[in-house]
Amino acid sequence: MTYDRVKIEELLNYPGIGRVTLHKLSKLGIEYVHELVLFNPEEIMELANIDIEKACQIIRLARRIVGRRAKALNALEYEHVMNTRKCFTTGVKSIDKLVKGGITVWDICEFAGEYGSGKTQLCHQLAVTVQLPEERGGLESRAVYIDTEGTFSPSRIRDITSRFQLNAEKALKNILVYRPINVAELEELVVEELRSILASNVKLIIIDSIIALYRAEFKGREWLARRQQRINYLIDWLKRYANLYDVAVVYTNQVLSQPVPWGIAYKVPAGGNIIAHAATHRFLLRRSQDKWVIECIDSPKIARGSSATFKITEKGLEDTK
Repeated sequence: MTYDRVKIEELLNYPGIGRVTLHKLSKLGIEYVHELVLFNPEEIMELANIDIEKACQIIRLARRIVGRRAKALNALEYEHVMNTRKCFTTGVKSIDKLVKGGITVWDICEFAGEYGSGKTQLCHQLAVTVQLPEERGGLESRAVYIDTEGTFSPSRIRDITSRFQLNAEKALKNILVYRPINVAELEELVVEELRSILASNVKLIIIDSIIALYRAEFKGREWLARRQQRINYLIDWLKRYANLYDVAVVYTNQVLSQPVPWGIAYKVPAGGNIIAHAATHRFLLRRSQDKWVIECIDSPKIARGSSATFKITEKGLEDTK
């Protein structure tokens, strides 16, 4: 949904909202009314030092101004809404078929796998294919690429753009790259900075990877609960952005070896239940000799165990046939 960029000064036209309150909101970097919809009253109360009653009033006003109110849909109406969301191609026919057409806005897709399984290669390709014209399966949009492992490669983007016949310089300018070095920087970027970026025709947020900084910083079982709370809050903000700005969210995840008493260990995504419940669709990637395999491990619309194969070439991800 596209919201009119109504300045927060509009709130002055309503009783009970004064310039002192407006100044406190401005100090949070909030410029437009629709940005307030991202917050809950408790967050506004804490961050802006506003009492809870005033915070509730502000959030209600913001929702009313932008026309965002809770509304029940019957299941047929809901089906229509879900089926008419925009999506964009992965650039691989077999993967598009697996994910029912492409990467869809509002959805959160998790791609987990070992080193060399193709996760980062897929992220690079999605950052390009989202820019394709709509008639070629794209959204003609920009991408935000949050690189927590230092693996983003502009030269790889150039390779992939040549395959899709896009201008390399223009494509690189349409990918906003961030490289946070710790959890605090990552969370500040997602919670504070993305708000002012997503309205500028961004339709894809990529985090490669979601777990790396948390695993490095929160070591030991005594930090596990804290780590999980922080990850949960980060992903909650990603969900808010996906819903409010009609963007797709993609993140990669590392894997752990899960021992079982009746056989050899198998690979499972890291992050426990917090990450397991967060994504709309979860996929496991692996290499199998001269090809790669992507398998669905959880999804509301894709059968568990469904898979597709692809290959990785100098031009990116391609079909095996």
